[in-house]
Amino acid sequence: MAVDKVDQLTVVEICAGAGGQALGLEQAGFAHAAAVELDADACETLRRNRGDDWKIIEDDVANLDGHAFTGIDLLAGGVPCPPFSIAGKQLGRDDERDLFPEALRLAAEIKPRAVLLENVKGLGTGRFSAYRAHVLGQLKDLGYQAWWQLINASEHGVPQLRPRFVLVAVAGPWASAFSWPRSTPQPPQTVGQTLADLMSSGGWPGAADWAARADRIAPTIVGGSKKHGGPDLGPTRARAAWRALGVDGLGIAADPPGPEFPAGQLPKLTVRMVARLQGFPDTWEFSGRKTAAYRQVGNAFPPPVARALGIAIAAALATGA
Repeated sequence: MAVDKVDQLTVVEICAGAGGQALGLEQAGFAHAAAVELDADACETLRRNRGDDWKIIEDDVANLDGHAFTGIDLLAGGVPCPPFSIAGKQLGRDDERDLFPEALRLAAEIKPRAVLLENVKGLGTGRFSAYRAHVLGQLKDLGYQAWWQLINASEHGVPQLRPRFVLVAVAGPWASAFSWPRSTPQPPQTVGQTLADLMSSGGWPGAADWAARADRIAPTIVGGSKKHGGPDLGPTRARAAWRALGVDGLGIAADPPGPEFPAGQLPKLTVRMVARLQGFPDTWEFSGRKTAAYRQVGNAFPPPVARALGIAIAAALATGA
């Protein structure tokens, strides 16, 4: 696939958050005609990192007129997961936060050649089979062939499991050329390998032993809800998994542990550490105070996974065009 062909691909992204999916799609060769996000801190994050390159729209997706972007190659987004999360009430289409109808409206207005939407694995359960069939039917009526797939971030080099339920829809002329990305041949690094330098950067004498103990990939990182308190690494079961890795999951630290931090004590992760576990580069800046920044990171779609999906979609769109 020629590089100049990839460079011409364009994307409109909704529910862009802190830019995890957007960054991955950029790495796959997509230029952002717009990145739409409602949260003020997340929008500031997008501006800090790509304000000169992306059209960043701070608004509700419901207010976006897709006709202004007719002909864009890809409509992408991470629509809100609470309607389908096992941690919530799983109200699905009865949840006011369900934005699949808005995504389908925009697909009808923009008429992109492809659609990419990601959500939690709960959407793939039997409880929502009728909902999934409804979405596929709507896309078929719009001229797309569409597929659902459960993808683990660890299959694409990210040091955490992080299963996500992904929808890809491709318009008729290019649909037969699409295939899901293959897993990377090498397993991801462990938490210890990924974070060893950051954990030792404050002079903590226990960093090397900690890195050796943290010899597995991370549990799925959660972003939490604005309705609840400060940041932490998840419910009781998740915190137990973090404890087995030598991490105190009851909060997020402002800085790495220093020289006075007891060698055998469990450290907390910083926002930068969590961002690295999500696959963000260290150069990506997050706006807002610690809690707001952590929630942006915790709710993000890992850039390496978005990159793999973007490359697969780009390859399909390069055929017969």
